[in-house]
Amino acid sequence: MNDEIIGERGLSKLKWRCRRGLLENDLFIERFFQRFSASLTIRQADALGALMDLSDNDLLDVNLARKTLEQVDAQLDRDDVREVLKMLREPL
Repeated sequence: MNDEIIGERGLSKLKWRCRRGLLENDLFIERFFQRFSASLTIRQADALGALMDLSDNDLLDVNLARKTLEQVDAQLDRDDVREVLKMLREPL
């Protein structure tokens, strides 16, 4: 577990990787980075990266709680990913 804050280069790479095809996902991700960029840990960044492996539709379903992590990919149903998912869902 790495709770060290992610560096500027790592953050830039993560932001690039998080670009999505669905505007709805981009809105969740943009809000996430506005709030958490300065305090994002390497562990959280890795969990977000794992979520980015989902298809756009599965990611949106998980963000909107229409599906669970277990339903889309059982390997993602773990504490670090659930933490980041909660951060993604956090309203303004």
